Amino acid sequence: MKPLPPSYGRVALSLLAGQAHVNLLGNIHGGEVMRLVDSAAGAAAGRHSGGPAVTAAMDEMAFLAPVHVGDILRAEAQVNWAGRTSMEVGVRVETEPWNQAGTDPVHVASAYLVFVAIGPDGEPREVPALDAQTPDEVRRMREAEIRRANRLARKEEILAARRT
Repeated sequence: MKPLPPSYGRVALSLLAGQAHVNLLGNIHGGEVMRLVDSAAGAAAGRHSGGPAVTAAMDEMAFLAPVHVGDILRAEAQVNWAGRTSMEVGVRVETEPWNQAGTDPVHVASAYLVFVAIGPDGEPREVPALDAQTPDEVRRMREAEIRRANRLARKEEILAARRT
């Protein structure tokens, strides 16, 4: 398989936040933001891998600012790292008021998710390598490798503790 640049699978999804998305405080429920994040990340993973990919983990999700009814949410996702069958996808969520064109977007959330490509038999399948081309893409790939190493070390430490 030919390595692919992050731009190949990059995707943006949008949502007009309405009353159906509100939590008890009157803001948009964090779960709605997470749903948009997972959908955008899944689309990017599917594009990069050329087929279905399933969410294996949400490595990190940071909510930075509230989202209000009437805000337009935009989730931009791209593959940061690709292994043999799995990929890390980074997602940035920004919002702006629906009725104020020209307003600078507000960064409201960021997340890193791990996806595994799935073949017709339901088993993991190989994915193309990532061909990071810009300094920002190289930085994102290196940071994804650090997160992966931390995930694997944490898993091993937990398993070791269970054996004792």
